[in-house]
Amino acid sequence: MSKRKLGFAVCGSFCTFEKTLELLETLCQDYDVTAILSPAAAGMDTRFGDAAPFCEKVRALTEKPIIETIAEAEPVGPKSLFDVILVAPCTGNTLAKLSAGITDTSVTMACKAHLRNQRPVVLAVSTNDGLSANARNIGTMLNKKHVFFVPFRQDDPKGKPASLVSDFSLAKEALEMALENQQLQPLLTGI
Repeated sequence: MSKRKLGFAVCGSFCTFEKTLELLETLCQDYDVTAILSPAAAGMDTRFGDAAPFCEKVRALTEKPIIETIAEAEPVGPKSLFDVILVAPCTGNTLAKLSAGITDTSVTMACKAHLRNQRPVVLAVSTNDGLSANARNIGTMLNKKHVFFVPFRQDDPKGKPASLVSDFSLAKEALEMALENQQLQPLLTGI
C-alpha cells in the first residue's frame, strides 16, 4: 500500500523548529512528505539557528526538494499533490493571512490551492497572540470547512498569557482524524 501524501508546511516560529524537525522525522515514516517552507522559515537566521542547516535537515528527512515559492506552491491544487497539508508551526501571521484569504507566501498558496480541492489542512498553531489579536482568526478558521487544528494550550500563562502552542505529539492523530473529516478532541489541552 502506498503512503498518503503529506504537505508539511513550516512557518517562522523559530523557537519550535527543534520540535518541528522531530515531528517531520516521525511523519516521514508513515507519509510521503514534501516540505513547504515560508520565506521566513527558509531564509532567516535567528538566535534559534541558521536557515541553511535547517533547510538541509528538512531536505535530508524528506529526500525531496523544498517548495519555497508561490510559483512552486501553485500546482498543489491543480495537480492534487497532497492528501493532507499540515502547517507546523502555524504562526499568528500565517493564521491571520489564511483567515483573511491572503495568499502571499508559499505556505498560504499551498493551503489555498489544497483547500480548493476540498482536502484537509491541519494547523498546529504557535503564536504569542492566540488569545488576543489572533483569537478571532482561530475562531474564523474553526468555522472553515476542511480546516482542522492540532490541539493546543497556553504555553506560559504567567509570562505570556495570550500565547498558544499546539501539542506536536498529537499531530499524527490530528492528521488521521482530519483525513476522516473530523477534528481531534479535546481541542484545548492542559498546561
